Amino acid sequence: MANSSNLINKKVLLGMSGGVDSSVAALLLKNAGYEVIGATMQLHAYCNNEDLIKDAREVAKKLGIEHHVFNMKEQFRGYVIDYFVKEYQQGRTPNPCIACNKYLKFGAMVDKAKEMNISYIATGHYAIIVNENEKFFLKKAKDEKKDQSYVLYNLTQELLSQTLFPLGNYCKEEIKEIAKKHRLNVEKKPESQEICFIPDNNHFRFVTENAPNTIKRGEILDTHGNILGYHEGTAKYTIGQRKGLGVSSNRPLFVVDIVEENNQIILGSNDDLFSKELIASNCNWISGEYPKKEYTVKAKIRYKAQEQEATIFPLAEGKIKVVFTKPQRAITKGQSIVFYDKDYILGGGIISEVN
Repeated sequence: MANSSNLINKKVLLGMSGGVDSSVAALLLKNAGYEVIGATMQLHAYCNNEDLIKDAREVAKKLGIEHHVFNMKEQFRGYVIDYFVKEYQQGRTPNPCIACNKYLKFGAMVDKAKEMNISYIATGHYAIIVNENEKFFLKKAKDEKKDQSYVLYNLTQELLSQTLFPLGNYCKEEIKEIAKKHRLNVEKKPESQEICFIPDNNHFRFVTENAPNTIKRGEILDTHGNILGYHEGTAKYTIGQRKGLGVSSNRPLFVVDIVEENNQIILGSNDDLFSKELIASNCNWISGEYPKKEYTVKAKIRYKAQEQEATIFPLAEGKIKVVFTKPQRAITKGQSIVFYDKDYILGGGIISEVN
């Protein structure tokens, strides 16, 4: 759990949502000798913030730890919601959880910890931090089904040196049992939804409401340029989508490209979805060292994808060219690609081009 043996009895600021993971993280940290200060972020108006705050506060009270509430709605709007809407406007499919982790759950939390003279932060993420000769590494969690290393690839050496992941060496069922044993009354709470600020999971509605003047009707084409129909807005589509296309056909059709500059949706066959190469931008390397030559890695093109063998080639401006050994289905611009060496997370970036 700790990054080095001399951290015991240090103060740690723990992000608390009132759920089972962060609640048990608080208990484990306290039992390990840390002075835990709980913090709940108010991020947006699309869920019941008061319930989250109430649940987190009750757990903090049971454990006898401090609890604070930080209003981060303005930062969340700028770093996550505005980014999310802009990406869809530009024909990409973003992962808002990665932006939230980068700028709020770690970036803003570290800033708050410094303001409060607290040396460390912690979260309920399932991942493992390893300190070897003052070099920090990020590893997959023990529980492969719950491993969240994919969304943590933006962590840096500085952040890792100040971060604790108490749950990394536990399985989810073990965490629930600990919560039950200590009567925290959180073990039956439902898992958080995929995108917390869109409760109905209707991305198009959300983008339309937040940027109504940018949604325009356009053409739906096949891969030969023939017009098949018309769409209400490109934000309604993502690569690989099959249902709700707005056209009829005697064969299965999928979204194979979104040409935002022409406001067009391109439909094709399942075979048209496979690609071997991509370019990743905005890359972060956990070691802090940009690769100087090509080498073979395992890579994931989305959170729930399986790792696949690929070769990476460093390019100018911090970009990375990725060539997969086997073609991958529905590589999507805007999503993150994350690189692994066995259980170690090397880093990752945003998919900006697909070839």
